[in-house]
Amino acid sequence: MSGDPEQEYFADGVVEDILTALSRVRWLFVIARQSSFAYKGRAVDIKQIGRELGVRYVTEGSVRKFGNRVRVTAQLIDADTGAHLWADRFDGTLEDIFQLQDSVASSVAGVIEPTLQVAEHRRSVQRPTDDLTAYDLFLQARVALYLVSREGARRALELAELALERDPNYGSALAVATRCHSNIYACGWTNDLEATRKEGIELARRALRVAGDDPFIIANAAISLALFGEDIATTRALVDHSLQLNPNFALGWYLSAQVRLWAGQYDIAIEHIETSIRLNPLESRHGKGRHGANLLIGMGHFFARRTEKAVEMLGLALQENSEWPPTLRFMASCLAHMGRLKEAQEIVRRLRAITPVVIPTAEHWRVREDREYYLDGLRLAAGITRDEVASR
Repeated sequence: MSGDPEQEYFADGVVEDILTALSRVRWLFVIARQSSFAYKGRAVDIKQIGRELGVRYVTEGSVRKFGNRVRVTAQLIDADTGAHLWADRFDGTLEDIFQLQDSVASSVAGVIEPTLQVAEHRRSVQRPTDDLTAYDLFLQARVALYLVSREGARRALELAELALERDPNYGSALAVATRCHSNIYACGWTNDLEATRKEGIELARRALRVAGDDPFIIANAAISLALFGEDIATTRALVDHSLQLNPNFALGWYLSAQVRLWAGQYDIAIEHIETSIRLNPLESRHGKGRHGANLLIGMGHFFARRTEKAVEMLGLALQENSEWPPTLRFMASCLAHMGRLKEAQEIVRRLRAITPVVIPTAEHWRVREDREYYLDGLRLAAGITRDEVASR
């Protein structure tokens, strides 16, 4: 829009990089470069583009140059209704034009995927119940899972199982189902932890058998297997593979942070969760994403023995979700190690009200010294000795 034809190659490069990044998202159908470029510089109605290309959503944007500075705008539009789903702008300089181009493309692709997940869920729930497909059930199950609650996990599992009744080899539904079992297991929301663990492992292995190169299935199955005690190096490699398939996979970076925490790579875990936040800033500002990010960062600081920073981040996580057992457990342990025993005891009282499992086995934390540091703080907060825990 600057009238500088020399900058056209920059705009074209941004578009090509965005197309490449979005093409890595397996569940998206992305129109090729040649068809997309046919609309460049033309004032065409978005609904017309949607009809001509057979797409539900259109991403458009512009590049403006002011001296050595460049402003890139981008927006995501529902082609059926013309509604704007997302918009943002990016500013940079021409000193490193390729770095700016990569940054814009990565940011746009990282935001578009979760935004489309929400939009597709809205489409799903608006359809008549008797017309729901396995895909519809999966979308609803994923949303319920992201509520990060006992009710959410149970509802998500119910929906995923309905989807699997329709298609037993539906990898995405298998991935959600195994994550439900891992959440139920981690929080102690079951009377038979071992049965939950075995079922979760079986679902994860079934998911991997049909995953192909779908990063969502691979990463979710891997994180469940890691929680259930499978080889940490193998599961970490699976998550890394999902990120090779889609480097802009925000959830993948989030799950990579989890597996790094369990492997004892605490500072790398914090870096990966921060990457997830950059790729999906909207979700990370509220709701589940904010709680989860703060919790993982708090865990990283806790095991790095930065207890002041850990209690700050865990406190933020509790503000977003006050009934997530892992957050309460880490807060209780951290406060106990800081000598704030009365506060730690109050956290344990709240924990007992929502789960019978106050002291977990925590075997998924692979560094024994750190695992015992965590559990010792919990025992101190709960007024329980190691011998008492072993006898239960």
